[in-house]
Amino acid sequence: MTDGVLLAAQRRALILDQVRRHGAVKVAELVDRLGVSDMTVRRDLDALARTGAVRKVHGGAVARTAAAEEPAFEAKSGLETDTKAALAEAAAAQVQPGSVVAISAGTTTYAVAARLLDVPGLTVVTNSLPVAELLRTHPGEDGPDLLLTGGAPTRSAALVGPLADQAIRSLHVDLLIIGAHGVSEHAGLTTPNLAEAQTNRALIASAHRTVAVADHTKWGIVGLSSFAALTDLDCFITDHDIPADARAILTETCGALLVV
Repeated sequence: MTDGVLLAAQRRALILDQVRRHGAVKVAELVDRLGVSDMTVRRDLDALARTGAVRKVHGGAVARTAAAEEPAFEAKSGLETDTKAALAEAAAAQVQPGSVVAISAGTTTYAVAARLLDVPGLTVVTNSLPVAELLRTHPGEDGPDLLLTGGAPTRSAALVGPLADQAIRSLHVDLLIIGAHGVSEHAGLTTPNLAEAQTNRALIASAHRTVAVADHTKWGIVGLSSFAALTDLDCFITDHDIPADARAILTETCGALLVV
């Protein structure tokens, strides 16, 4: 196989596809798969790394990630706002009056909470300080009852740790609406924060149904810790810019896929 410009573009597209599917690739495996030299693969990885599409590691590359640090809630609030609004509308439609709903921390889940303020008879369990403040200050008399888990706050305004986990494990909720820092085929839903991952696992274990909300920019991102497999999800809500291969994977693995 020759290494012309067109073939280089094709190779890099294939490499990026493998990284998004598996979270990581090895140079040796790519050499065999693509039928090119070790140096050619390393040049391709260098090129992808320069664009920010992957991060090079010893012997290969991993998905673009911010595994060491979770952005602050305020920093994320201004990203993909129209898309988050559409996802939030779809997720809020899953909520039944009179039910118990858990809402994880995050800016997309915050947008969901803002659409539940007038749902009658609702009880909201949350480990999100912004969601709790939103519900606490809602002026309506018939707003949702609030149960805040307690715990230690993260930079993303999530309450996590043993206190939060213990409180959540004693609960039984009808529906959990959960976000993620990143989503990939094999890593599932991930977060950079180990304690938040554990608290998210407790939320999932407490829920009869789990609905994940994540826009297309989360696909292919792999955080430090996984907290759910795609097969754990009863529904995954995302937007129409999700890649075709991701849509196929989500359709096959999740209980249901809703694209808005």
